[in-house]
Amino acid sequence: MKTWFITGASRGFGARIAELALAQGDNVVATARNPKSITERLGDHPNLLAVALDVTDEGQAKVAAQSAIQRFGQIDVLLNNAGFGLLGAVEEATAEDVERLYRTNVFGLLAVTRAVLPHMRAVRSGRILNISSIGGYRAGPGFGIYSSTKFAVEGLSESLRAELAPLGIHVTVIEPGYFRTDFLDSSSLSVSAHPIADYADTAGAVRTRAADLNHAQPGDPDRLARVIVEFVEAPNPPVRLPLGSDTVAAIEAKHASDASILTQWRHVSISTDFPQS
Repeated sequence: MKTWFITGASRGFGARIAELALAQGDNVVATARNPKSITERLGDHPNLLAVALDVTDEGQAKVAAQSAIQRFGQIDVLLNNAGFGLLGAVEEATAEDVERLYRTNVFGLLAVTRAVLPHMRAVRSGRILNISSIGGYRAGPGFGIYSSTKFAVEGLSESLRAELAPLGIHVTVIEPGYFRTDFLDSSSLSVSAHPIADYADTAGAVRTRAADLNHAQPGDPDRLARVIVEFVEAPNPPVRLPLGSDTVAAIEAKHASDASILTQWRHVSISTDFPQS
């Protein structure tokens, strides 16, 4: 029996993973800003603890982690799932848009992770799964600000992995592509309110494609949830887990593009070293 601590657990990936974990007999600490939304989705369950948590509130994160320990005695898996998107050109985003996104997607993930880590370090055991995105590996027009938050999650996850591996704690960043959830709905995706005509063919075109793709995404969220629940049993988990054929294709394309850059510009890249004596 494991104890899961899941942020953003009232819907989407978080709710599906919580359901599967409960079904196999695990304990689940499911958090959301409104814990009533959790019980409405997951029902009453003896192994479920619904906790109010705004991930941007560091004090509340510490209280939530302590509540988990008091109820179940340990936290085996931290799933940092809470987050939302922003669609629009970089110039179209307001300072408030950017700050709000970073408060949840980056600073919120940090607050929850720092709240849980002391308990994992004490027992020299644990798994941390940070939900990133296809946009955390490859950025594109229309999702620049959002991708920058997920690039931050990728960097934090790589460093955490190196810092925590000697302590028996595994860290993996999960990279979903487009899955058929509500992510492209207004409940999860903000859209810049003041579009600029000069970006109509780039960010504007992505805005149109996102609307057309909503609820027609290729990824099956139930299959993703099953993969993640099974994944926490992997004895040697990788630093990143790409999920979805679109993510795999995007990573392969970026690798090929970067390899081409190194080939074409290698002489310039290595020219900046001090001359060898």
